[in-house]
Amino acid sequence: MNLSSKTLLTGFLCLAGLQGCQPQAPSSPAQNTQGVSPAQVAQTSGSLSIRGEVWVDNWFSLYLNGKPLLEDSVPITTERSFNAETFSFKSDYPFVLALVLKDYKANDTGLEYIGQPNQQMGDGGAIAQFTDMTTGQKVAVSNANWKCLVIHQAPLDKSCEKVSQPVAGKAPCTFNSQAEPSGWADPDFDDSQWEAAHIYSKAQVGPKDGYDQISWDSRAQFIWGSDLETDNTVLCRLRVEKPL
Repeated sequence: MNLSSKTLLTGFLCLAGLQGCQPQAPSSPAQNTQGVSPAQVAQTSGSLSIRGEVWVDNWFSLYLNGKPLLEDSVPITTERSFNAETFSFKSDYPFVLALVLKDYKANDTGLEYIGQPNQQMGDGGAIAQFTDMTTGQKVAVSNANWKCLVIHQAPLDKSCEKVSQPVAGKAPCTFNSQAEPSGWADPDFDDSQWEAAHIYSKAQVGPKDGYDQISWDSRAQFIWGSDLETDNTVLCRLRVEKPL
């Protein structure tokens, strides 16, 4: 965990055995729970205390009832940015969770490692679960109940992966891109035209660093758009009315 210089100094003095030392944990808006990651969580209120656990290839941001709650602590520009986030927040039923899911791409070609021998299309995948910290019941998991919209697809022709000097927008490296719909994370947003999340197996996604640090509920599934490789940015949302 990233600690402030003050916290590090305090810890050093404690190890040195100096009297009067009272080390304090770094302050964070998140509730203190075992395994909480360094990600910063926005202040929330409500009668429910909920632990969230999310793993995404490569990056995500999370909204609660239309307001930013959490952003992946590892930048998407980090090579092999695989990690899990564990955090907590408060809310009341009903509430809406909304995820921005992104697979890394160097540019609108949708490719990674452009110009290198391992130039390729990246593949995505996400899994999440949310637990009532008082009862231990799961209140939500990633599954086909989430509604999703793909807003960036590239390359539309997968032969682009083998082009020596790929140019975004030039065949075969064409792409589709659209802005996030206004208010898409809000509780009253109409997602009736969005598709159900597509479900993938662990073998298809191949989760890496951080995934095995979490004990996943058997009902939590890997989700994404209809194509793990072509779909680079996916918006997904779920209304939570009660525990599972």
